[in-house]
Amino acid sequence: MTLPKWRGIFPAVTTKFKENEDLDPAAMEKHFAFQIESGVHGMVTVGSLGEASTLSFEEKLEVTRIALNVADRRIPVLANVSETRTQNAIRFVEQAAKLGVQGFMVMPSVLYAADSREAKDNVRAIAKAAQLPIMVYNNPVTYKVDLTPEDFQDLADCEWITAIKESTDNIRRVTDLRNAVGNRYQIFMGVDDLSYEGLAVGADGLLAGLVVAFPKETVALYNLMQAKRYDEALALYRWFMPLMHLDVSTKLVQNLKLVEAMVGVGNELVRRPRQPLVGAERERVAAVVRKALETRPDVSAYL
Repeated sequence: MTLPKWRGIFPAVTTKFKENEDLDPAAMEKHFAFQIESGVHGMVTVGSLGEASTLSFEEKLEVTRIALNVADRRIPVLANVSETRTQNAIRFVEQAAKLGVQGFMVMPSVLYAADSREAKDNVRAIAKAAQLPIMVYNNPVTYKVDLTPEDFQDLADCEWITAIKESTDNIRRVTDLRNAVGNRYQIFMGVDDLSYEGLAVGADGLLAGLVVAFPKETVALYNLMQAKRYDEALALYRWFMPLMHLDVSTKLVQNLKLVEAMVGVGNELVRRPRQPLVGAERERVAAVVRKALETRPDVSAYL
């Protein structure tokens, strides 16, 4: 079986809520359509930015179903898998597969800091149950589990694992992966403020956060890098960088939902225990967004 080669810009989309914290399907339909119409190449639902930790099993499936209906197979929709028990993850991928997802992003372990053997076994079990393409989300900074290039060499015999979201915060890792496994996997940079560097050293795409508010600019950055127009890409990246820093934060959800609201493509509603930003913290983020909007470049020629 020939599996797809994902590449390009994949937003980790936010989950939209009403004032009472219920899901807001209409807001999500509008936002997912906005992403697709802006030129993104794929979409990942119910990830960290999608507040997966606050969603019930059924709600995760509902958000994914909404994304699939909006996408209508125009772009691949991947559902994030972040269950704390392997058996629950297997149940989730089986049900999400029935909805028609094109693949999954899988966290090797959540909450429990699994060792390499445990994490790889977990990924293999989920991949076997899914029988669909898998992107492994490697984020040792936040989730305390690091699958190394040597671990991905070991996982290379699992045909369903096709991609890696690399979020070590170590740009050397992209090159180390290429040296270790060649082109066995598609590699996505998962740290927004390493986007230029990741693409420059051979990442196939960005699994990004700020794209939820600035999709055209993110797609333009990717297009410029693919065309090797590095000076133009660097100028765009420098404009983008203060915004991208907002994704690398324990409050990335609140930060990016405020950005969405200020850009006019979302609202600040989150699920408790998260609460919208207030005071000086909110003003700091708002000032970054205001400056970005005042100096926003015209990227229409790069789309």
